[in-house]
Amino acid sequence: MSRYRRIYVPGGRYFFTVDIAHRGQDVLVRHIEVLRHAVRMTRAERPFEIVAMVVMPDHLHCVWTLPDGDADFSTRWGAVKARFSMGVRRAGFTPPPHLPKITTGQFTGANPGLRTHKGELAIWQRRFWEHSIRDNADFENHVNYCHWNPVKHGFVERPEDWPFSSVHRRR
Repeated sequence: MSRYRRIYVPGGRYFFTVDIAHRGQDVLVRHIEVLRHAVRMTRAERPFEIVAMVVMPDHLHCVWTLPDGDADFSTRWGAVKARFSMGVRRAGFTPPPHLPKITTGQFTGANPGLRTHKGELAIWQRRFWEHSIRDNADFENHVNYCHWNPVKHGFVERPEDWPFSSVHRRR
């Protein structure tokens, strides 16, 4: 069994991909203000810089820079996810009642909503993917990836046409 190991670089720059549990929904853009509030509150508690971000209907990508001496992006993501989940629950969102079972890999047969008995909503995938930015070229590639993602997925023809992107800050 392989074990995923995260790379923690104090004051580092990271690219993240964070998915909702059920791809194909539009919960993130439908509740964009709840997501923005969750990010704002988390940044107020544990500062970090958002260099680039794009919110797609069922996933998001972003590049963060953490403060000097701080490498704790996991706590920040946990806070964002929890705040968003609580916010959409208050707004009346409920995930699909029957969650698909995992069909391949180590967790075959498991249900993504493993702790519904504790009142959890299976909105987010349990984990997220991160990449520690290595150099300026890697940084630019990942910022561009964020901004071009809506074009890649066929939602718009130009990055500037997607309303849920930090590309608008670069003008």
